[in-house]
Amino acid sequence: MLAFFSQRNHMKNSVVRLKPGKEVPLLRKHPWIFSGAIDSLPEFIDGAILPIADAQGNILAWGYFNRKTNIIGRILSFSPESNPSTVIGELIGKAMDLRKQWISEDTNAYRVVNAEGDSLPGLVVDKYADYLVVQIHTLGMDHQRETIIESLVKAFNPKGIYEKSSGTSRRYEGLKDKSGCLYGKVPAQVEIKENGHTFFVDIIEGQKTGFFLDQRPMRQRIGELSKGHKILNCFCYTGGFSVYALAGGCLKVDSVDVSEKAIQQTEVNLKANKTDALWNNHAVDVFTFLKDDSLDYDLIILDPPAFAKKQIDIKNASKGYRDLNKMAMCKAKPGTLLLTCSCSQPISDEAFLKILFDAALESGRIVQVLEKQRHGLDHPVSIFHPEGTYLKGYLLRIL
Repeated sequence: MLAFFSQRNHMKNSVVRLKPGKEVPLLRKHPWIFSGAIDSLPEFIDGAILPIADAQGNILAWGYFNRKTNIIGRILSFSPESNPSTVIGELIGKAMDLRKQWISEDTNAYRVVNAEGDSLPGLVVDKYADYLVVQIHTLGMDHQRETIIESLVKAFNPKGIYEKSSGTSRRYEGLKDKSGCLYGKVPAQVEIKENGHTFFVDIIEGQKTGFFLDQRPMRQRIGELSKGHKILNCFCYTGGFSVYALAGGCLKVDSVDVSEKAIQQTEVNLKANKTDALWNNHAVDVFTFLKDDSLDYDLIILDPPAFAKKQIDIKNASKGYRDLNKMAMCKAKPGTLLLTCSCSQPISDEAFLKILFDAALESGRIVQVLEKQRHGLDHPVSIFHPEGTYLKGYLLRIL
C-alpha cells in the first residue's frame, strides 16, 4: 500500500497539464488529446501512462502519451483514482465480461477487445476457438505488451497467441510492423464455429486477423433472407456470406473474389458445411464480373475491402463505391435485394448514404432502404468516440 501511494505521488509530480479550456473534450469523455491542447509536459519516456490535469492542476484522467504523433495522448481511464499499474488488466477483464455474457454458445470466434470501444485505444484482440490474435497499433500499447499477454492468458488460457500488428498507424507511432507467435503455438488453420457454422481460418496469412468477425450479424441476416433465392456474394473473401446463404436454403450462390487463395478457402468452407444447393466460385475481379454477368440474382452482396484508409483517399474511394453500387443497381432485376457495405473508417455513415443516393440517382432506378446494418455486441463503440464507427451497411431493394 505504501508503494502504491509513493507511486501516485511520483506520478502527480509528472502530470500532463492542459491549456485553459482544452479540458472540455476530456470532460465530455473523448479519448484523444491532440498536441495543440498541451500546456506542459513532464519528463517521460514516450508510451508512458501519465495523469492529465486541467490548467488549475486538477487530475481528470490517465492516459498514455507519445510526442511523435498529433494525437499525443490516448485515455485509458477518466477516473482520477485509477492505478496505472493495473488499469490495462482491469479493462481487459471488463471486456471479457461483456463477451462471456452475450456471445452464444455455438460461436467460439469473436472480438475480445475493440480498441476505444473497450477503453483500450490501440489494442484489438480477436478470439478464434482456442487461439487469440493481437493487433497493437500504438506505442503506448506496445509498452504494455507483457501485461496484455499476461491478462489474456489469465482470462482465456489459450493454446496460442499470435500478433499481427501492421499498418500506417504504427509508422505514425514510430513502430515497425510486427508479427509472430507471442505465446504457445498457433497452427496454419484454425477450425471455428459461428452460429453453428464451420469455418477454417488462416490467422497467420489471412486478411486482418484472419476472418471478418464484424459481419457476423449480417451473415446471419443473409441466412434468414436466402431461402428459395439466388445469391451473388461479391468480394466473398473466404465465403462467410455464402455459407450462411446455403444454410438458409438458397437455390444457388455464386461467390466472387479476385484472390485465388480466397476462392480456394471459400471452397474449403463451403464443403465443410454440407449442402445440396448449387454453388459456384469465381476467381475474378468483381468489377469485371458485374460488367459481364447478367445479374440474374434475387440478393446481391457487396462487401468490398476498405477503399479509403486515410482522409486523402476519400475522393477516389467515394467514386469507387459509387461506381460499384451504380453498376449493381443498373443491372439488377426488379425486386433484387442489395446488401452494400463500407468498412472505410474515414467515410462516415452519412457520406456513405450520400454515395448510395448518387449511385441510385445515376442508375435511374427506384431504390428503397429496408434496413441499416448492425454490428455485433463484441464490437462496441464508445458513444463518446463516434470515430470508432467504421463499418457501415444498408440493405436496399432495387425496383
